[in-house]
Amino acid sequence: MTGLVRSSADLDARRRRILFRAWHRGIREMDLMLGQFCEAEIGQLTDEQLDELEHIMAEEDNDLVRYITGAETVPPHLQTPLFERIAALRPDFSPVTGDETFAK
Repeated sequence: MTGLVRSSADLDARRRRILFRAWHRGIREMDLMLGQFCEAEIGQLTDEQLDELEHIMAEEDNDLVRYITGAETVPPHLQTPLFERIAALRPDFSPVTGDETFAK
């Protein structure tokens, strides 16, 4: 998956804003991780979970990638069930490839 698929028409303004921010992080790895998580979950998250998600999204992208991939230990303030759900999602990082006939 390489971008937003879910319609945001049925979401309130806060959820639309979070969904947009999840897909526009600054580095593609975080777009995929947070974007795909939010597409799947944003409609069912409680207000408290949205608060927590916004705190997670306030972290530096490079730090989040290292925590989610296990390259660094997750700090205590992020050791939550919601963060574990985000980290459990394994997006497809495979590059999009073109027509293989050109690789002769």
